[in-house]
Amino acid sequence: MADSDTRILILTDGKAGHENQSRAFARALGGTCDLAPVKFRFKAAKALSYMLDHLGIRTRLLFTVDREALDATPRYAAVIGAGSGTFYAAKTLARRLGIKCGVVLYPHGYALSSFDCILAPAFDRPPAAPNVIEIPANLVASDADFYASGTARFRDHYRQTTGHDLDSTRPAVAVIVGGPNKCSTMTPDWMRGQLDRLFAAHDPAQHELWVTTSRRTPPEVEAVVDSYPWTYRLIYSKDHFNPIPAFVSLAQTLYVTAESTGMLSEACTSGSATVHAMDNLKPGPHKFRRFLEDLVRGGYVEGSRKIDLSEQFARARTLLGI
Repeated sequence: MADSDTRILILTDGKAGHENQSRAFARALGGTCDLAPVKFRFKAAKALSYMLDHLGIRTRLLFTVDREALDATPRYAAVIGAGSGTFYAAKTLARRLGIKCGVVLYPHGYALSSFDCILAPAFDRPPAAPNVIEIPANLVASDADFYASGTARFRDHYRQTTGHDLDSTRPAVAVIVGGPNKCSTMTPDWMRGQLDRLFAAHDPAQHELWVTTSRRTPPEVEAVVDSYPWTYRLIYSKDHFNPIPAFVSLAQTLYVTAESTGMLSEACTSGSATVHAMDNLKPGPHKFRRFLEDLVRGGYVEGSRKIDLSEQFARARTLLGI
């Protein structure tokens, strides 16, 4: 197990979903982390990086890294990154610094054998290899302090928006609404049908009914959501407060729109709620469908089993020599 002096260098492409997974990985490795933004220097650099990587050529001429003291202390135990904008840089800087590199998400197009550790989602159907560790969902924050502080802020926000304290004697049913993407749809009629069934199954007189929309939720869908008699509602276009840590911690039942892979991952990893997916996915064998089917098969969705990555993280520490 790493000690308190272990430092991890995180490369970030600026995408919050990628950066959060890298931070979760660093925490699981047991070290503290420094953040270094990276980006390819020119438009063709990413395409060129695939070819050079397979030739074993690693050069900083393809990317910039916003950290000047890479050659100075502290000495890093490993460099990690998530997303295709970090994969080539992780290998290059690991070689330069004389340390190992680990990545999150499957590095399509790059030579797999020269990564020391790959945490690959199961929906990508990664090949079996000594350095590939399959995980069932995205990595999420799992420390108790994160959820405790989020829950405390939620209780204050609940009081401010509803005018009364949270009634902890009634079971909470929480709904997390995302938005459409290339593999999913979201219409007002679809949302109305989902919420009609939800309210029929959970009597508002007997339950706390909570909802949050997101920046991706279409305005016309938000209007439908806003029209129902929730105990607590967070309409993102009106208020950007984040109630999700509390939803995950406090709810007995969680509904999440199926395209929201990050929110499904969090719901299936933390808390104790039974998780249901509101299926808005388009037909076809795309990765969002594979992701959902894998979670259902594992008992994480349409069930209350929680994801435990302790074995996978132990393997990762071994591969990275931490």
